[in-house]
Amino acid sequence: MTVYSRIVGTGSYLPGEPVDNETLARRLAADGIETSDEWIVARTGIRQRYLAGPDVTTSQLATEAARRALDAAGLQAGDIDLIVLATSTPDWVFPSAACLVQKALGAPGCAAFDVQAVCSGFVYAMATADALIRAGNARNALVIGAETFSRILDWSDRGTCVLFGDGAGAVVLQASPEPGILASRLHADGSHESILRTAGNVSGGNITGHPFLTMDGQAVFKLAVGVLDSVARETVAAAGLELGSIDWLIPHQANVRILKSTAKKLGLPPERVVVTVDRHANTSAASVPLALDAAVRDGRIRPGHHVLMEGVGGGFTWGAVLARM
Repeated sequence: MTVYSRIVGTGSYLPGEPVDNETLARRLAADGIETSDEWIVARTGIRQRYLAGPDVTTSQLATEAARRALDAAGLQAGDIDLIVLATSTPDWVFPSAACLVQKALGAPGCAAFDVQAVCSGFVYAMATADALIRAGNARNALVIGAETFSRILDWSDRGTCVLFGDGAGAVVLQASPEPGILASRLHADGSHESILRTAGNVSGGNITGHPFLTMDGQAVFKLAVGVLDSVARETVAAAGLELGSIDWLIPHQANVRILKSTAKKLGLPPERVVVTVDRHANTSAASVPLALDAAVRDGRIRPGHHVLMEGVGGGFTWGAVLARM
């Protein structure tokens, strides 16, 4: 019997209370950084974000999202035999955030590891877990995207610090005789590494390089729209479907202009694009599962719908997963 994987539960978690643009602008003004709600909304579509407190870690956010996904799937932590966690902001150098989630959930023994593909991370993690389930190496997988990007932001750079937020989203993928994940495609081009990166590391107990995120916004926008269009078409074609059969598009929630441009190039109406960047800002690897969970829980995404999830981020990486819910 051919084995497939299906999404059987989703969950998400956002830390604390939302920080709206006016509140953020006041905080930045105290340090001499000028910005405004109008400036942020006009350029990004972001109206608020969630920022983790100093004692809140990526693995803690991931654990809460995972618990909610398990509840939605009607499973216990002991039922899980694979944890794949996408993050660029793990708690420590090692062990992985996935192992810390495993400890917190009380699910010892199963495989657990992190995937680092920045804002494409969740799509990479989904494709990885799907392949392991299809190969017979797992039956119930937790796939998580979680970030505390606020820790790597230069709060004196208004061009980047207003863009990002913290949070986590998760899904349970389960082995099934019926196709759920219909196709996935992953790509990278390291020659573009300079346009979006955090080029620092720890060496000899000291930080070397630049420890904060840097971005060439214009270059990222141009490249992102192009690759999101191409990988969407490639993935849908691999599933033997047409773009018109897509019920919902969930792109990485980076910037509302990128979302609108991507949908327009694909010929998809705006009402079929899930948008949460206004509420969550850019949460990197967490953005796609956060948006997925929001649309599942508010009833937009229903069983049988075709959902195309896309990521694009530093590396440069990009990819897509097409799922039948």
